[in-house]
Amino acid sequence: MLGLAGFAIFWVLTVPKTHGATALLGLSGNADKGALVFAAAGCASCHAAKDAKETDRLILSGGRAFPSDFGTFYAPNISPDTEHGIGTWTLAQFANAVSFGTSPTGKHYYPAFPYSTYQNMELADIADLYAYFQTLPASAEPAKPHAVPFPFNIRRSLGMWKILLMPKGFHLPETGLTEVELRGRYLVEAMGHCTECHTSRNFLGGLRTDHWLAGGPNSDGKGSIPNITPHKQGIKSWAEIDIVTYLNSGFTPEYDSAGGAMAEVVENMAHLPPEDHKAIAAYLQKIPPLPKP
Repeated sequence: MLGLAGFAIFWVLTVPKTHGATALLGLSGNADKGALVFAAAGCASCHAAKDAKETDRLILSGGRAFPSDFGTFYAPNISPDTEHGIGTWTLAQFANAVSFGTSPTGKHYYPAFPYSTYQNMELADIADLYAYFQTLPASAEPAKPHAVPFPFNIRRSLGMWKILLMPKGFHLPETGLTEVELRGRYLVEAMGHCTECHTSRNFLGGLRTDHWLAGGPNSDGKGSIPNITPHKQGIKSWAEIDIVTYLNSGFTPEYDSAGGAMAEVVENMAHLPPEDHKAIAAYLQKIPPLPKP
């Protein structure tokens, strides 16, 4: 009987979340604004074909492999194709996926999809992003199933992962932040999901928030992710203009250049207005300096 009661509690606690019926009322979305959200959120970096360039990066056919300690995840097709993509999704279904990692069929998505960061996005921005998605080319590329072994393939258990390990709100408190720093916080902690790569994780895949943006091992086992806090091991010596230049061009103050996944991030960031680059720089200079773990 106790076992049955425990299972019932688990089942109730792990119900996938959705937005309320009235949450999206009055939001129609603006595709032009959505293009900037798309760039800031880095959608093409995961969902476009590997090595895609220019307009081909707008074909979100998926298929890229993301190896991890829990198996290999494959980016799905999120183009507006009605059979293999998300062409039949409503705004509500799209918002539930982005905010909560909940699928249209009421299942949990794996956190390889960075909804733990996107949960901080404003619904108006999600509506704009949805409107922009409708303008993109469709792809009939079938989604590739994830290669995730037992017990990590039990999707319902992700509900408990979300309860225990998903960050709750923004990491940097609002108190004392300027308007520019708040914009930077939103770009980094909501849309940009910088922490998904630049913060190390515990053995269950949860972010080690005591090492916020301090870098750590690369999830694919190759090399490491740099520290981007204002620590001597990070970007302490970088001035605002150095950070802004890097986000625009990929060139560091030492005349090195961004490589790997970061090169694609720079390509995305280059679409944002100069004031957003300055806001990101202001945020990165505001966070606590931490050594690399």
